[in-house]
Amino acid sequence: MTNMGKDWLIKGGTIIDPSTGAQEVADLLVEGGRITGIAPSITKEGIHAIEAQGLWVVPGLIDIHVHFRDPGYEYKETIETGLAAAAAGGFTQVCCMANTLPVNDTGAITFYMVEKAKKVEGPLLHPVGAITKGQKGEGLAEIGDMVDQGAVAISDDGNPVMNSEVMRRAMEYASHFGIPVVDHCEDKNLSAGGSIHEGEVSARLGIKGIPAASEEVMVARDLCLARQTGTHIHIQHLSSRGSVELIKWAKELGIHVTCEVAPHHLALTHNAVESYDTSTKVNPPLRTEEDRQALIEALAQGIIDCVASDHAPHSLKEKDVEYDLAAFGISGVETALGIVLKLVNEGRLTPMRAIEAMSTSPARVMKLEGGSLKVGQPAHITIIDPEKTWLVEPEKMISKGKNTPFTGWELKGKAVVTMVEGKVVWREGD
Repeated sequence: MTNMGKDWLIKGGTIIDPSTGAQEVADLLVEGGRITGIAPSITKEGIHAIEAQGLWVVPGLIDIHVHFRDPGYEYKETIETGLAAAAAGGFTQVCCMANTLPVNDTGAITFYMVEKAKKVEGPLLHPVGAITKGQKGEGLAEIGDMVDQGAVAISDDGNPVMNSEVMRRAMEYASHFGIPVVDHCEDKNLSAGGSIHEGEVSARLGIKGIPAASEEVMVARDLCLARQTGTHIHIQHLSSRGSVELIKWAKELGIHVTCEVAPHHLALTHNAVESYDTSTKVNPPLRTEEDRQALIEALAQGIIDCVASDHAPHSLKEKDVEYDLAAFGISGVETALGIVLKLVNEGRLTPMRAIEAMSTSPARVMKLEGGSLKVGQPAHITIIDPEKTWLVEPEKMISKGKNTPFTGWELKGKAVVTMVEGKVVWREGD
């Protein structure tokens, strides 16, 4: 891939910027790593040009929920391979969860992640520190120390904080630093031993199910604690209609809550599990068509703030086993945009709302610089070919994790250029 410096003239693309509401054909000028001009026509000699006619030029996509497994599980993914995969997916910034080995519960691990990412010419990496030591749900982690080293939020993702008193104290502590508390909502007592959604399919297959209530009761608890403390709570990967209804209620009350949905919950239901393909095993599980439709509608309406991939790469040894024994998770950072654009092509989302959910809203949720093409902003830019059709082929994925349930799907719409601070970190075909 050829970078060719930091100054670019992007010619004739359709600018889609949710931060201003602009949707227009224009030229965009990048100088010194920042956006310096947008106009119907810009002429500047001696600058590298990108011809973008027929393409969308949008604020750089941001994925606020990825697992890069580094340190400790580098055989599944590394910071280098994760960032390369994210760039290919069109992402310019990512927020990396804390379930590493050792767990990111101290400033030292946060520092390691930040420094390693700086050596990679790719998307910016923002660590999310643990809420509790070792993600054990007991004593609070070194939150202040992690924030000092670059953590943008705290989460025990994958290990819900079952103790409500601990969660309350975490919220109160986080509020001093102005960071959100990010929660994977699951009552482990209700979900214990389950592999798929509890319903008709689980009964037919004889696989122990996880009821929607295991998510919903914890969503309700977190909303009550957020109301009590005034802290910003961000709910991860909503999967049920009941959770959507709770979020809508909380927002109407003025509780400081944001939330996300994963692409696989927008595209698949528990019927996909009937193939026994362990790539369909995720937590929270794929649920019913009724749930899927509720999630799509809530995303379109803005009740759900953003889309996040929940990128969870695994090696073959964790997935090529019996369904009950397989690890939860989908390698999703390279397919996320294509799945969301499928909803655009079906008329369920407007292009503006899709980009807002994958760029402007994530920036707002995590208080990141980006999500906008305003003059003066860093040149985090994604260029999308909305007409490009492509086949999901795991063997061609850049991520070490090939565990995708979308194998063989033909998707329409793909990132063709990913630019971070004026540097081209991905270009289709290079």
